[in-house]
Amino acid sequence: MQHQTLNDIFLAIVDRKQERVMLARDRGTWVPIGSHEFYRNVAGMARALAHWGVTRGDRVAILSENRHEWTVTDFASQLLGAVVVPIYATLTAQQASYILRDSGAKVVVVSTQEQLNKVLSVSDQIAVEKIIVMDPVETGEAVPMLPLMQRGPSGRDLELERRARTVTPDDLASIIYTSGTTGVSKGVQLTHGNLTSNILHSMSGFEVRPGHISVSFLPLSHVTARHADLALLYRGATLAYCPFFDQLPQTLLEVKPTIFIAVPRVYEKIFLQVQQQTQGMVKGGIYRWALSVGHTHRPIILEGTTPKALPWKLAHKLVFSKVRERLGGRVEIFVSGGAPLGRELAEWYASIGIRIYEGYGLTETSPVIAINNPKAHKIGTVGRPLENVEVRIAGDHEILVRGPSIFRAYWNRPEETNDAFVDGWFKTGDIGHLDEQGFLSVTDRKKDLLKTSGGKFIAPQPVENSLKLHALIGSAVVLGDRRKFASVLISPHFPLLEEWARNHHVPFSTREALVAHPRVRTLYEEIVGEVNRGLARFETLKKVLLVPDEFTAIDGTLTPTLKLRRKTIEERYRRQIDALYDDARNGTSAM
Repeated sequence: MQHQTLNDIFLAIVDRKQERVMLARDRGTWVPIGSHEFYRNVAGMARALAHWGVTRGDRVAILSENRHEWTVTDFASQLLGAVVVPIYATLTAQQASYILRDSGAKVVVVSTQEQLNKVLSVSDQIAVEKIIVMDPVETGEAVPMLPLMQRGPSGRDLELERRARTVTPDDLASIIYTSGTTGVSKGVQLTHGNLTSNILHSMSGFEVRPGHISVSFLPLSHVTARHADLALLYRGATLAYCPFFDQLPQTLLEVKPTIFIAVPRVYEKIFLQVQQQTQGMVKGGIYRWALSVGHTHRPIILEGTTPKALPWKLAHKLVFSKVRERLGGRVEIFVSGGAPLGRELAEWYASIGIRIYEGYGLTETSPVIAINNPKAHKIGTVGRPLENVEVRIAGDHEILVRGPSIFRAYWNRPEETNDAFVDGWFKTGDIGHLDEQGFLSVTDRKKDLLKTSGGKFIAPQPVENSLKLHALIGSAVVLGDRRKFASVLISPHFPLLEEWARNHHVPFSTREALVAHPRVRTLYEEIVGEVNRGLARFETLKKVLLVPDEFTAIDGTLTPTLKLRRKTIEERYRRQIDALYDDARNGTSAM
């Protein structure tokens, strides 16, 4: 029988009777969670929620980092027909309060004392009736989760399963609030049918099976990570939970995953680390030689074949294998999603023997619209659309989609829901095209396109992706909307820039002094000049603004999934940006 709900997915997972469905770290040791324990934990949590009156349609919020209790809470809620509302653990108390209030959450499950404090600090603003905490926190204001799970049944709970099977594909499964790159986040309503149809089709062409292992580190509050985890569990892969990004390097070495799913920013960080660690005459020479060998054999890699030539084997042993070793040394499948990867970065990975399968989707599409896979792969594209998703390109090149995985509405926002569709097709807000082979390419977000005062449109993301390939650049934001020309705001990769400054006898006491130094400004103008050589004349970046700050999700310049919040950044540096263009008007030389 075709699975139609997340409850069907859950029962398929536990029916497999695996010894290692999940791995959880406990006092420095990775502890396996098998099918029997997983079922007990979920059923125990579901019974507790039901005892408190949680029923079909009630909202259960999860404010937590990635850990196995997150997934337990998710499935326990689904079995009752409740609606899961994920909340990013990095949000402030007030941001979390907005989601709890807007969704009307009845129960909130938090991970730690820190997250509990957030909820308690806004308790007068929300209508939450019960708080559950995952950690063994001593408090009378929340119910500990561990005993609830441990009180689950030793066998199967047939009454609970009967109730779970009354949930239909049309029932609401989750309200996922978008990370809000441009404004207040909206609650996307996804049904059981939306999410399940995507799980069943998104990994066609991938040979995922029991024995595979993946690290769950992308925030589960984001639909991409949650979907990936559910799709992997459904196919028998084991998940190891990594709650904090700074624990990822050690986790990879310990767990040795066979599947690595990440957002482009993670792949960029790995690339920058390699660039930084191959400085110097000897190391640099070996690295450049290896990369030239890899470039020659790139077409073979992109075909999915390992080169057999002796120079490539030597390059792999000396350089390429070291990158794989940092990821545990066993990864077979590399996937990128959540934002455009950038062709140049994909080509660099292919040159070192790694074929990345890039995909594309949105929260509103559950999320996958298209994805490359081992059987159909084309670099520079996001793959062919899934079999059950239709894609059409509008007259203004916007990507339109329809199919069973497309959301039904925004929560409490009927006008915005209506505006999101045209003739039954969801307007993605992305610009792209389909080639003659059916592969989809995404150029940029429609709202991010810059229009110069001369009427020329510039897609900033491809330019920014090229800039970020330079080891000295941390983040880049192309400017120029309604301006005479394009410029770029750059947040340097400070560890490497500071090392460069010391090696070149450039004095500095603060980052402000460092980015203001004439030699540093000249250095970055030269880097931008190199990128300019590959751009059309109207895209050329005429001015460079260096800022003394690193962009992070904590300070609000990046979303929790590490995408740029352009409006936030532009507002933060409005005075400097205006001065940059005023200087140009007053005759100060541009590049």
